[in-house]
Amino acid sequence: MISPLPFIVLTTALAQTPATTPPVTQDPLIWRAAEAGSLQGQTQLTFPSQFIKAGEAYFSPDGKRIIFQAIEQPENGQAPGEFYAMYVADLGRNAAGDAALKNIHCISPPKSANTCGWFDESRPNMVICGSTLVAPQASDAPGYQRGTGRYKWQFPPEMRVVEVDLARAAAIAAGTEQPKVIAGDGHGYTAECTTSKDGKQLLLCTLASGMGDIAVKNLATGAVTLVVQAPGYDGGPFFSNDEQHLCYRSDRNGDSLLQVYVCDLVRDAAGNITASTNERQLTANKHVNWAPYWHPSGQSIVYASSEVGHSNYEIFSVDAQPIAQGEVPARGRVTHAEGADVLPAFNSTGSKMMWTSQRGAGRSSQLWIADVVAPVVTTPTPLVP
Repeated sequence: MISPLPFIVLTTALAQTPATTPPVTQDPLIWRAAEAGSLQGQTQLTFPSQFIKAGEAYFSPDGKRIIFQAIEQPENGQAPGEFYAMYVADLGRNAAGDAALKNIHCISPPKSANTCGWFDESRPNMVICGSTLVAPQASDAPGYQRGTGRYKWQFPPEMRVVEVDLARAAAIAAGTEQPKVIAGDGHGYTAECTTSKDGKQLLLCTLASGMGDIAVKNLATGAVTLVVQAPGYDGGPFFSNDEQHLCYRSDRNGDSLLQVYVCDLVRDAAGNITASTNERQLTANKHVNWAPYWHPSGQSIVYASSEVGHSNYEIFSVDAQPIAQGEVPARGRVTHAEGADVLPAFNSTGSKMMWTSQRGAGRSSQLWIADVVAPVVTTPTPLVP
């Protein structure tokens, strides 16, 4: 992949729904029953009345706030924004006692493209995200292209990792201040970022080398260490809860598909991450498997897959524990509703899962949340070839 490339196109002609695949449905009574072994209390958090689409949300460490990207409904007579802005909201309850968002506010610069927001656990009022700061030169918006049956991820070279003090968010959203750049120079996509719990190490994906590599930046010294460097695009990394492992997605096979991987981290005597080792591939099929995220227990990973069909991505769970060579890890299917269910994330205790879903009215991509009933890997799911 060449770094100026604005997006990657993933074809999924091999991921059509087989006749033997369990049916999915838009009927809440049916999908709630089908998901009852894993999820309960499924509740919509964002709605088309406010956002054309919303997605990729993560919890604050205390679970009281979320950060997410969205395109807001325009005022009368105005054109909608072309790129995702970043938002922070309080997670509370409405009069009926259901989960609901309050105090939703934008924290990103006007007209900029933004992605991958994250709360810095070491500084409760500080968040990071990927941002172009201004409108990117390429105008190809990301998202599923229904007319072509392809999904586009945008990789603008202007994308950098920035930090936002939420006390200054109003000024940044108004365009009178700019967030602080902490990684990237505006000439090679740098995003997909999280921080270690102590706030000292920044985990990110960079296309500076021409391919998607996973790196760790020491925020005190500025030193950048590549920890996953292989042919193709490796990205979407997350630390495990104990920060001894990573999960991520990769297209290193060069077949326009993505697979889920984990690896162990190597540290020096001072605790700095210096390399990775013992890489394991958790999925190996003819489907797009992406957006992996650790359960806080470290026992399993949830991810989105086109295994049920490209127009109906579903969330699966896979056992993340080491297995013998040649064995296939146990997997379980988590979601069962019609429309894409993607980008799952847990709160710090693993009691809640939040994800992006099209199961609501109008089939637009919006945020949903649910209680996690049991360990996510339950009954192993046969692999669809």
